[in-house]
Amino acid sequence: MIDTAHLAGLLARSVNMFADEPAVRIHDGKDWQVETYAEFGAKVRSLAARLIDRGLAPGERVAIFSPNRPEWSLVDFACAEAGLVSVPLYATSTADQVRHIVRDSGSQLIFVNGKKDAEMLAGLRADLPDLVEIISLTAVDGFPSLDDELAAAPSDASAVEARLAVADPDTLATIIYTSGTTGEPKGVMLSHRGFTHQVTALNKFFRLGPGDVSLCFLPLSHALERAWTYEVLANGCLNTYVADPRQVAEQMILAQPNLLVSVPRLYEKVYNTAKEKVADSPLKQKIMAWALDVGAEYADALRTGQRPPAGLKARLNIADKLVLHSVREAVGGAKKVLACGGAPMRREVEEFFYGCGMTVLTGYGLTEASPLVTFPPPLDYEIGNVGKVMPGGELRVADDGELLYRGPNLMMGYWNKPDETAATIKDGWLHTGDVGEFDGGYVRITDRIKDLIVTSNGKNIAPSAIEGMLAADPLFEYTLLLGDNRPYLTLLVAPSLPHLDEIAKQLQITWGKREELLNNPEVIEEIKRRIGALTEKLPSHEQIRDLRLLVDGFTQENGMLTPTLKVRRKEVEKRFAQLVDEMYARVGKDRR
Repeated sequence: MIDTAHLAGLLARSVNMFADEPAVRIHDGKDWQVETYAEFGAKVRSLAARLIDRGLAPGERVAIFSPNRPEWSLVDFACAEAGLVSVPLYATSTADQVRHIVRDSGSQLIFVNGKKDAEMLAGLRADLPDLVEIISLTAVDGFPSLDDELAAAPSDASAVEARLAVADPDTLATIIYTSGTTGEPKGVMLSHRGFTHQVTALNKFFRLGPGDVSLCFLPLSHALERAWTYEVLANGCLNTYVADPRQVAEQMILAQPNLLVSVPRLYEKVYNTAKEKVADSPLKQKIMAWALDVGAEYADALRTGQRPPAGLKARLNIADKLVLHSVREAVGGAKKVLACGGAPMRREVEEFFYGCGMTVLTGYGLTEASPLVTFPPPLDYEIGNVGKVMPGGELRVADDGELLYRGPNLMMGYWNKPDETAATIKDGWLHTGDVGEFDGGYVRITDRIKDLIVTSNGKNIAPSAIEGMLAADPLFEYTLLLGDNRPYLTLLVAPSLPHLDEIAKQLQITWGKREELLNNPEVIEEIKRRIGALTEKLPSHEQIRDLRLLVDGFTQENGMLTPTLKVRRKEVEKRFAQLVDEMYARVGKDRR
């Protein structure tokens, strides 16, 4: 059998060991559409043969432009078996982004989700000299479909075996274009071993297998969900695909997954919803606080190997009936693995889930590391950090505070960008661009180097820490702190519109259009009061002097959020440059 350090070998082992177990499924609105490992593996082999029949040579690129669905992984693994390089695109990509990635990667073939995307690509073909064919994952008039490919008999049944016989785990598996909060996306080259090494490392932490169910709702075009999907399918678990991430709340209830990897946003929404349900009753707030304390005490006992006393068990039963069970039900039941990555997690959110009996394991990584750099061992876990460096990797802190990493999951470089590769990997160490520190072996991320604000007074300020404080109030759906090379800090706020309406109601303000609220002095004063309460313990140079509320929220569609829901800071500043200038002009007038 092919080396399991190669993605094709990883799948082959699972097909052999778990043939009759369910591997992938998706809900069509009525029923689950399920395929076993044997069925999924057979389709992968058939498509791999067809890709070879199409004349694609080892190392050539195949793009995937689709939301999450089982066929996404089918194409991905077929590329691995055929010795090809998959190039994922976010389903939310614009025509310009698609054009750039397909052209830059030299992709010869692209799989698209359906008619709309197929027609978009057809309109771009004049700018894509390497693109030979557009194949739809669903039946579309005028375009070949995935079903057509699977139905075609291979001209050489041994062609796939011949490719697998020379498969090298250290060759290029995929090019992932970073969504990027700044600048043009770069193609990160990742090897097969980079991914499979992490499967081996994660299997030291977890015992996963048939019967375990994961919810695949983060974009598979992002390295985090991609790597976790490999972990799920390497262990005979069932991967449940969610095509529309806006339906994740409903899908969690429907699928009842016991494995879930997410970005902080999902956990924060669950936390905020729970807090809002008790906001109108001091008694309910006290009951929730008591229940969470009991849950945390019980979790502490279990984690330290103690046997919880009978009295604590009795209190936990009461706390569970009053509060804790409802939170678990909201996320689809108890979890074997509940993990988080992509951005920092607020401490109070971690403590909330911990008290509910669901420890959120928060790790740290980046696409250039396939993507995991650190992860907290479940039995060696502390709230407030991102765990310890992954087995097989090394991490150190440079003199300026930047985290440097090296390990077997390090990228092979940036596609067609040798100068940028050399600037990012020096002497074998990846310069992550993140500022961090060690505390007894645990790693804490403090900010991004590029995001650090240096005021005109020479004060260094980490914006994410302050933005995290503001996120404790659900009114602040998204915030962006400003002040680089400026005298003071100011803030742009994309508010939660229901909460903004509630403020207007409490202040007895009448309004016709919501835009009227964004400039209402009473509303602004109330929001400033809330900000002051949340940041009152910060030093004076970290206090926010002025703010603006934005009519437009931060979304992927308007280009102000990445697909993993991080704010594109430069894009937001550019989009609202006039508002920013007005704030600083006003601050200057106020000082005079």
